[in-house]
Amino acid sequence: MRVVFVGAGSVVFTRNLTRDILTFPELGDCEIVLMDIDAHRLSRAEKLVSRMAETAKSAVRIIATTDRRQALAGADYVVVTIQVGGPTSGIGHTYPGKVRGEPVCG
Repeated sequence: MRVVFVGAGSVVFTRNLTRDILTFPELGDCEIVLMDIDAHRLSRAEKLVSRMAETAKSAVRIIATTDRRQALAGADYVVVTIQVGGPTSGIGHTYPGKVRGEPVCG
């Protein structure tokens, strides 16, 4: 089974989703494909997910790529965790008062 995370550089989501997958022995032989347009963030996510799989003694295969077409080829499941807009895009929401962290829309 091939599971693709688009926007995998968002390490919090990627970590939590990977933890969920590693919880189920039935998914132990799946392929997790991490895709992000930011190579630096993708590299951090790949290291984290690989370490998680190793710690869990899982046979899950980890692939990281910045190429969307390569990532999606043969995908059985696709999870999109991208943030549309971003903090400097001028797109998004305005929150009155102090807000900690980044807003998450889902």
